[in-house]
Amino acid sequence: MLATQDVCPIEVPEAFVDTRDRGERLIAKAHVIDLMRLSLAEEAAEFAATNDYLDDGAATSIDWIRINCHMTGPAAADLVSVGEHVAELPQSVDALAEGHIGFGHLVVMARTANALSSSATAPAFDERRFLDTALENTVGKFHHLCRHARHAADPKGYAAAEANLVENRSLRLSTDPEDGAVFLSCILDPAGGAAVRSALEPLARRSGAADDRAYDRRMADALVDLSMHALDNGLVPQQANQRPHLQVTATLETLRGLPGAAAAELEFSLPISAKTVERLACDCSLTRIVLGSDSMVIDVGRAKRVISVPQRKALNARDRGCIWPGCDRPTSWTSGHHLVHWIHGGSGDLPNLALLCYRHHWMVHEGNWQMVRSDEGQLLTIPPTVTFGPSPRGPD
Repeated sequence: MLATQDVCPIEVPEAFVDTRDRGERLIAKAHVIDLMRLSLAEEAAEFAATNDYLDDGAATSIDWIRINCHMTGPAAADLVSVGEHVAELPQSVDALAEGHIGFGHLVVMARTANALSSSATAPAFDERRFLDTALENTVGKFHHLCRHARHAADPKGYAAAEANLVENRSLRLSTDPEDGAVFLSCILDPAGGAAVRSALEPLARRSGAADDRAYDRRMADALVDLSMHALDNGLVPQQANQRPHLQVTATLETLRGLPGAAAAELEFSLPISAKTVERLACDCSLTRIVLGSDSMVIDVGRAKRVISVPQRKALNARDRGCIWPGCDRPTSWTSGHHLVHWIHGGSGDLPNLALLCYRHHWMVHEGNWQMVRSDEGQLLTIPPTVTFGPSPRGPD
């Protein structure tokens, strides 16, 4: 197997060629890469000043660089930004050449110079001041400090940039026609994004030692929990004198999970499974609708709560939140669960009911966990697959 240096020979300062200090070799090679990136940035800016990208059908010069130089769009934009402002940063270029700062510092410097120079209310860009800060800080810390410096130098321009971000807020939802997965694409201003994260982060904490969900999954679950909580507690403004809610249309056969039954209809969604209907029907308002052979509505019954208001109050007083081991969701973040579903003959009496948060309610239905009450009245949770005895031996 060939070593990396045999495949891609790179010239490094002779002082580091024979050193046995791996750290020094890393520093030396990183410095060479920074110098190459600076040279590449100047070429990228010169290319961006032309229309050569049109010859290959690219949308922009940055798009051309992204595709042909095998990098991300932000990395290509950073190169162009540094190249466009390199003439304004002679001292910083010298500092990079001497190894005192890195190319990342130069990117932050160029971005800051561009923001100040494009603002009608900002003073002239003071390279020396920013370079002194760069020399004393990492790239990440330098970026943070530059935000403060931009505000101090140009508060009106800084506020105007934030206002522009608010005006450009965007949330787009699209549905995969194959499996019904919903994709969210969102752009928020810093304060708006912080508000969303402040609402989701507490809900995304692990619920007990057995919670092995990845962070992204927990954040997605938190978003669904927040939405369900708002709907269940009437926190969304009414429309046509009616609280917004999930409306499911299903046949009796679907509710019972009978073979051959059609899926159920849910607004803003592709058809959903009988398992999902079973969960939503655990704690809902049920309306009987009788259709004729030509699908015309013959009769509509009155809506009736599966778990009545007095039953729910008693359930809240008894369970005081999600009863799943290790879960701390309060009553307002839970749904009533039937240990034996009412569609299968389960009663609405308190011994057959329990409070579960939205996630654990999903686990019991679609996740195939089981909950049973012991003879002592204690609720036990059983994972989907339990194997007793030694596991079968695999092939040798």
